[in-house]
Amino acid sequence: MASGPCRVRPLNRPAQKTGRAVQGTHPHWADNEVAGMKLNQDELKVIAERTLQHYSCHAQQFLEATESHDVSQNILALLQHIEGSKPFTILDFGCGPGRDLKAFTALGHVAIGLEGSPEFVAMARARGFEVWEQNFLQLNLPNEHLDGIFANATLFHIPGQELPRVLAELNAALKPRGVLFSSNPRGSNQEGWSDDRYGAFHDLEAWRRHMTGAGFTELAHYYRPTGLPRHEQPWLASVWRKA
Repeated sequence: MASGPCRVRPLNRPAQKTGRAVQGTHPHWADNEVAGMKLNQDELKVIAERTLQHYSCHAQQFLEATESHDVSQNILALLQHIEGSKPFTILDFGCGPGRDLKAFTALGHVAIGLEGSPEFVAMARARGFEVWEQNFLQLNLPNEHLDGIFANATLFHIPGQELPRVLAELNAALKPRGVLFSSNPRGSNQEGWSDDRYGAFHDLEAWRRHMTGAGFTELAHYYRPTGLPRHEQPWLASVWRKA
């Protein structure tokens, strides 16, 4: 765990407030929207460091709050579209303390985590899992190595201007016809800060443009939690094949 007080560096640019709130999404993030601004490398570094520091400072609370979450629907959505015979090599992109690495391993697959928070990396490794400690904005992935990528509640932390590059890197890491699953809190294509975390909130059409632009073909999408009215389903889940 992180020791001492957690201090964050501010983004040295005033945020533009739009006051927009999208029903069924996450309006408290929209209040800090940074709209139409090109982020420089120093600002991107602050975004990554500050967001990771938030998770590191709250690592134990995060573990306790999320360990029992049922994401079996999402895991199945990825696995059912991967071609060939298992075991599959799966990258859990933003694996946190290792909850989903445990699930994939129990299903007989080769599960590898990728995580930027040192505290989460230590937690997952202590459970016996292989974890690559990497920042989402500074990836170093093997080419055509993975059968699947599981990005559950993680890709939304990537600033919109960097998303095409990151998605292209994930595409390159997949084997031919490999599959990527993503689940993100949806929105109206705004992005900005909520306290110490940065988030970008895409609607379905914008997410489709990003994914197809990076060389993916859509296989399926759905909203979560299942069985609720759309305005009570803040999560957009989607499955994509490397074209």
